[in-house]
Amino acid sequence: MNTDIILVYSLVAFFYIISPGPAIFLALTNGILYDMKMVMTSSFGNILGLFILSAISISGLGVILVTSSTLFMIVKVVGAVYLIYLGIKQFRSASSLKLNKKEKKKYQKSLKKGFFESFFLAVTNPKPIIFFIALFPQFLSLENDLIPQFFIMTGIFMFFSFISLCIYGFIAKSTKEWFKKENTMIWFHRVTGGLFIGLGFSLFKLKNIQN
Repeated sequence: MNTDIILVYSLVAFFYIISPGPAIFLALTNGILYDMKMVMTSSFGNILGLFILSAISISGLGVILVTSSTLFMIVKVVGAVYLIYLGIKQFRSASSLKLNKKEKKKYQKSLKKGFFESFFLAVTNPKPIIFFIALFPQFLSLENDLIPQFFIMTGIFMFFSFISLCIYGFIAKSTKEWFKKENTMIWFHRVTGGLFIGLGFSLFKLKNIQN
């Protein structure tokens, strides 16, 4: 891959990554409710999921996925249901929220849980699969070995994803003081819950690249 192709790909990937989506909303939530260790662990889970999706896409399995209506529907439904589940969890948190020391303990969760929560969110989202399948062929050189190109392009995508999620999480953490007000936190849970649910239902409308 020459420098010009890498720069163009990096630009496209950057703007795709920083656009609001489930991973970003989860990073914001982790930044406000927990700490940067949770944000970074969750972000690592996300990029590991992206790596797996990228590998699936470039291996040819991704093509099978998007060309098979049944398989694509299964992935889409699982991803949508999981997003809706996260949204319902947020709404339930809002309904029972009382910001005292005893109640704050409810926001404690293990780094392992944070990791797998983000990982599962990534691997059940069919949008990145479509992105990789639609984008990779535009930048790959069939005259050269595909493996190095795969690692370069996927590495760039993972790097931007990790950095952007950590930045979003850090910004959220920096505004945590504002969210200490009970009403503000309640509305935060309601809004993020609504966003997760909305993204979940929007996923049902997602069509594969063959439609």
